[in-house]
Amino acid sequence: MKKSILIVAGEVSGDLHAAKVVQAVKDRAPETTFWGIGGDDMCAAGVGLLQHTDRMGVMGIVEVLKQYRFFRTVFKQVLAEVDRRKPDAALLVDYPGFNLRLAAELKKRGVKVFYYISPKVWAWNKKRIPKMAEVIDRLMVVFPFEVGVFEGSGLPVDFVGNPLVAQIDDFLASDQQTLPWMSERRIALLPGSRKQEIDRILPTMLSAAKKLEAQFPNVSFMIATPNDRIEKIVKNQISRCKERPLLLGVVCGHAREVMRQAEAAIVTSGTATLETALIGTPHILVYKTSAFTYWFARSVVKILHIGLVNIVANRTVCPELIQHDATPEALAIATARLMADTPERQAMLKGYAEVRQLLGAKKAAENVAAILLAE
Repeated sequence: MKKSILIVAGEVSGDLHAAKVVQAVKDRAPETTFWGIGGDDMCAAGVGLLQHTDRMGVMGIVEVLKQYRFFRTVFKQVLAEVDRRKPDAALLVDYPGFNLRLAAELKKRGVKVFYYISPKVWAWNKKRIPKMAEVIDRLMVVFPFEVGVFEGSGLPVDFVGNPLVAQIDDFLASDQQTLPWMSERRIALLPGSRKQEIDRILPTMLSAAKKLEAQFPNVSFMIATPNDRIEKIVKNQISRCKERPLLLGVVCGHAREVMRQAEAAIVTSGTATLETALIGTPHILVYKTSAFTYWFARSVVKILHIGLVNIVANRTVCPELIQHDATPEALAIATARLMADTPERQAMLKGYAEVRQLLGAKKAAENVAAILLAE
């Protein structure tokens, strides 16, 4: 039977993970059609897009409120298409602010809701678990400890493995590509995939890079961007920053290669920090947001760490420099400690090995595809 599946991933990382699932489903059932919200990877996998992640990838209370009218319009657009197309199922990928509300509406319409990559309710609001159990038919999680979080809720939960493990293993087995580094000593800068992250964090990264350049005269820096739109934002921000290193390059679409070839990295909090760890490049985590969003997050977040590497390890593997602590001086000092065979570097690499072991070797995309097609 030919299936029609609504799939929604509102951010760059979710777009990649969703595309892998689409490919895995089509390998088994080529006649399956997917449509919804995603980015370049989902489009390449054959998903019919109603909206692109370029507009959807917004983080922070203030930032979301500024685009409330746009999100409301998209929400109505998706539901109108659901009423018209009547999908057999929906696969919602991460992106909880939008997707949990959508799940409730889909449930009212009798659409079976699968959720892949759980909202981080274990970090900020376990009270939402009963509501999730009401609107989600099956939850597929990517961290082993998440299964226990939902115990007793009545929500079926599967640990399908972490999608990054297989993706990074495949990447590490591939040949290295030539990138335009300007010296043999190399530091990667990953300022994020959202405009507001780049605007707030990249100037600090560039100023820290300038300080590192003074300490390591033969070092060069490379900024990795996910797409052309973000690359333009990055280059515009660079042009406005007086404090920046001389040996600085920007590449689009080769973030993992930049990570692999770098001696160390400064990475904005998010999926990229876990990617960097799985690739094996020592890094410093950094994050800045609006004052109100930071205050609100401090009041609701119930965990000690924000970095995925540290959360999985349940200890500090990588330094986290957040908000007021994320100064150019602090970033430069922490990164400099990773630029040789130091105790800090060795301890971090040991922590990476522990995290990889905890995540296991399951192939997440194939497991999610099998669950979707079995229902």
